[in-house]
Amino acid sequence: MESKTLSFIWLILILNLFCAVGLAANPVVTHKYTADPAAMVYDGMVYLYTGHDEAPKNLHTYRMNEWLCFSSGDMVNWTEHPVPLSVKDFSWAKKDAWAAQVIHRNGKFYWYVTVEHKTIPGKSIGVAVSDSPTGPFKDARGSALITNDMTAAVKISWDDLDPTVLIDDDGQAYLFWGNRQCYYAKLKEDMINLDGPIHAVDLTRFEEAPWLHKHGGWYYLSYASGFPEKTAYAMSKSVTGPWEYKGILNEVAGNSNTNHQSIIEYKGKNYFIYHNGSIPRDGGSYRRSVCIDYLYYNPDGTIKRIIMTSEGVKPAK
Repeated sequence: MESKTLSFIWLILILNLFCAVGLAANPVVTHKYTADPAAMVYDGMVYLYTGHDEAPKNLHTYRMNEWLCFSSGDMVNWTEHPVPLSVKDFSWAKKDAWAAQVIHRNGKFYWYVTVEHKTIPGKSIGVAVSDSPTGPFKDARGSALITNDMTAAVKISWDDLDPTVLIDDDGQAYLFWGNRQCYYAKLKEDMINLDGPIHAVDLTRFEEAPWLHKHGGWYYLSYASGFPEKTAYAMSKSVTGPWEYKGILNEVAGNSNTNHQSIIEYKGKNYFIYHNGSIPRDGGSYRRSVCIDYLYYNPDGTIKRIIMTSEGVKPAK
């Protein structure tokens, strides 16, 4: 009995030591189900914004009422902040806190979100604003930025979702979004109004979840492709295209039908942030979990296929 007790004590000490040195593991959040990650680097910190899957095990659909915010200085140890935004913060929205992204400009933080509209049938994109990356955020317009009646390339009610934003080197901001069809439009400097018409983007096997980033003179547009979803990507020398398809970046994410990514550079390394259904027992397509692995570029600018791991990444220094 004494031997077993000592072994147990040593096990606890070892586990505590691993926690103290920041041993990484996927998923990075295990006390809540998190999905649709969008990360932002600001003032030496990484801010991770996610949706919150709240569906019970016996419910095979999405139940998402709020967004979550976590921060880290090393990509391994994450601090959760009070809930910064929920569907009820948009008076014109009725449900579905779906995929979203936060971006910083002129001392403020703008959060582009997907929700279901109360009076205009279909998904819509709204914008919230805050003076802090951790919120609280409030509706920046009092109305939707994009509604389903503004797009007609596909005859569905859910093609206006999954917003991603990039501010180009010349200061022009671009909003990309879509399901079945990818769209883009310029944003005015105030970040809450469109600055011109909506354009359709020609992409190979586009499903949803666009993410726009720039690296080494190339623009990259990654997105969910097919169903169950893999992540594919395209490259261009211009943010407005044309886009050249480069293939699959990430395979089907475990036992999750969806695959939603965020790509950032932090402290000299590149990261691929995604979700799967890897929390034991109850994880799955409607109870997802955010994971992080390294991303590597080839000399010609293309991206090596992502290797999904259980170990995750090491602390960034």
